[in-house]
Amino acid sequence: MHNQKSSFDPQLLKYLRLLATKYPTINAASTEIINLQAILNLPKGTEHFVSDIHGAYDPFNHVLRNVSGVIKNYIEEIFGNTLRESEKKSLATLIYYPKHKVKITKLTEPNMADWYRITLFRLIQVCKRASSKYSRSKVRKALPKDFSYVLEELLQEEEHTANKQGYYNEIIDTIVKLGRAEEFIVAISDVTCHLAIDMLHILGDIYDRGPDPDKIMDILKDYHSLDIQWGNHDMLWMGAASGSEACILNVIRISARYDNLNTLEDGYGINLVPLATFAIENYSNDPCLYFQPKTVDGYKPGDIEYQEKEGTLISKIHKAAAILQFKIEGHIIRRNPDFNMDNRLLLDKIDYDKSAIAIEGKEYPLLDGYFPTIDPKDPYALTVEEKNLINKLQYSFQHSQKLQEHTRILFSKGDMYKIFNSNLMFHGCLPMDESGALKRVKLKDQYYSGKSLLDILNIKAREGYFHNDDSKKRQEGQDLMWYLWCGPDSPLFGKNKMTTFERYFIADKSLHKEVNSPYFEKRNDKEICCDILRQFGLEPEGSHIINGHVPVKVKKGESPIKADGMLLNIDGGFSRAYQEVTGIAGYTLIYNSHGLMLTSHEPFVSTEDAIKNERDIVSQTVAVEKSPERIKIMDTDKGNELKSQAADLEKLLEAYRKGLIPEQI
Repeated sequence: MHNQKSSFDPQLLKYLRLLATKYPTINAASTEIINLQAILNLPKGTEHFVSDIHGAYDPFNHVLRNVSGVIKNYIEEIFGNTLRESEKKSLATLIYYPKHKVKITKLTEPNMADWYRITLFRLIQVCKRASSKYSRSKVRKALPKDFSYVLEELLQEEEHTANKQGYYNEIIDTIVKLGRAEEFIVAISDVTCHLAIDMLHILGDIYDRGPDPDKIMDILKDYHSLDIQWGNHDMLWMGAASGSEACILNVIRISARYDNLNTLEDGYGINLVPLATFAIENYSNDPCLYFQPKTVDGYKPGDIEYQEKEGTLISKIHKAAAILQFKIEGHIIRRNPDFNMDNRLLLDKIDYDKSAIAIEGKEYPLLDGYFPTIDPKDPYALTVEEKNLINKLQYSFQHSQKLQEHTRILFSKGDMYKIFNSNLMFHGCLPMDESGALKRVKLKDQYYSGKSLLDILNIKAREGYFHNDDSKKRQEGQDLMWYLWCGPDSPLFGKNKMTTFERYFIADKSLHKEVNSPYFEKRNDKEICCDILRQFGLEPEGSHIINGHVPVKVKKGESPIKADGMLLNIDGGFSRAYQEVTGIAGYTLIYNSHGLMLTSHEPFVSTEDAIKNERDIVSQTVAVEKSPERIKIMDTDKGNELKSQAADLEKLLEAYRKGLIPEQI
């Protein structure tokens, strides 16, 4: 009896009684233990790592559905030389874009019934390959309700089994006869793409530059298994959704700069009419030449034809938002001396009569000296009209149902960092000094570095959005959300300053320079990477740091692999705005049961081109870290959870057998 009491304390028994409600008998508990032990011996699922999407929906959607080449590899493995290359390309395109591909096929295919039968058999083979790693239960949960029974039957078909061949053929024939083949093709293609990825990791910067971050978030909100490591562009939009005035104005300014105001108006229902009215009234005679939209298609400041046709109003909105931004940011900097951002207070350094600015003792002429809303005696003061405008914008952001929904996804699925299967993921950097030591960052009289810094910033960002009981904490949180966007020790930004003002108003490009954190040089040092991993509780052997944020300048010979493979930089480069610098469309990472596979991608032309010409993204495996033995679920974080569950069930069995908990027979 003494041993029973020591093994089964009251708290444990209380927990086991709760567990017994789910597994009420020895049989039920035993069956689940057997199931868990079997799952532990399955191969680990495929993880897909993607970063820096920057609103580029079409290439992101393509990479998500082709799983960085995994689907194409499945087709090659299954069909090899039994299909022509053109047939394999058509099959891959069908899986990526089933609705569109079927529609096009109908225009040229003389016998659709025959095409449906052949295609369905091929699709079933690919789907079986994608589902082969998983338990039957997990596959069943992934199946769409409309076709779950039929799909389960077809996926469990064993090859070379003559007894049921007629049964399976009849299922396919009946699907075609009933006119459900098209819907079935869409369903099985979606299931294949679903099962090909067990976990999707987004390493930040979903927003800005590209036009469709809202469409990307619509995909992610329903994604089956996802985590997000926030980027500074994500944090900017999260801050805007929380009501941060500085974040709101930055979001509008960047949207205007890249000609993406439709994202705000049509995608999120943000009312920009008050801002447009304000801009027209105050900048009616201002050409705003240095605020013309800069698009990825090549329109740049000075393109007069574009300016006359479309850019005039956008340019005025752009400038109005920028000036308001600089005023509001001045308020944040002054009330947060810990931010050490006094060098960003520039409006009070302008000589408004001479149209010049003094920076570090040197005077520079301004490219644009028209500031109708600035009082030279108090340049950061807001006019009554500006206050009313900001209140209207704040209301619109805070009451955008879709923006709030997407922001809650970013909070529920996101964090400053993630540790998963011995990989430490964070978007940007860890603040460091020149020696490679983690920098101590002061926040409200306390110092933080490394993991503790990321932890406190995670808490503060959530307070900025969720805290309704304490207005001071909410304000502090929102200020920190803005700081995470552009602050000198922000782990999401990773530069000494954001030279927004200088890029608009000063011709001297030496003042445009933003110096990267020492982290980006020191991360090449294996010992420094080892120290970082240890701080986060990981053993360096077999672990990795995975970052995004900084484009890999392949054209200049830079490698995404740092510190002898211990750190991987996978900036996605999806946005065409970066591809001129990088020379490619970035990297993605696959981690499956065979090991790690880093893939580089060529630029994506368009979805229309991919469908019409069956053109996949040209991808190339640039590095492989192969595991000596196939990695099983028992070797993963999920495996540890399942082992813990099995151990609890074994205790429940013991309690049943000792009579401490009665079976519910």
